[in-house]
Amino acid sequence: MGFFDFLHGPDINQGVKEYGGLEGAVLLDVRTPQEYREGRIPGGKNVPLQELSRVAGVAAEKDTPIFVYCRSGARSAQAVKALAQMGYINVKNIGGIAAYTGKVER
Repeated sequence: MGFFDFLHGPDINQGVKEYGGLEGAVLLDVRTPQEYREGRIPGGKNVPLQELSRVAGVAAEKDTPIFVYCRSGARSAQAVKALAQMGYINVKNIGGIAAYTGKVER
């Protein structure tokens, strides 16, 4: 780990790859429904940050691997903290779709 590594956010492309390799994992998109409709990562489930209390609908078990993304990584960071407070123990912020280079669904 280099001295300036803290300047770099999570790598969404690596996060999506990790998500794809874990059976039962959830890819959680915490953007607004309109942002979600404009383009999303295949397999992503939309639970907006403001409605995070509904997450049990997509991740009933507290140990479910959850990979969280938004547009830039800021809301997903907030969501990871909130999910931890809700008792979820296997949650990872993978950053923002703005940096995603893979396929996007509309």
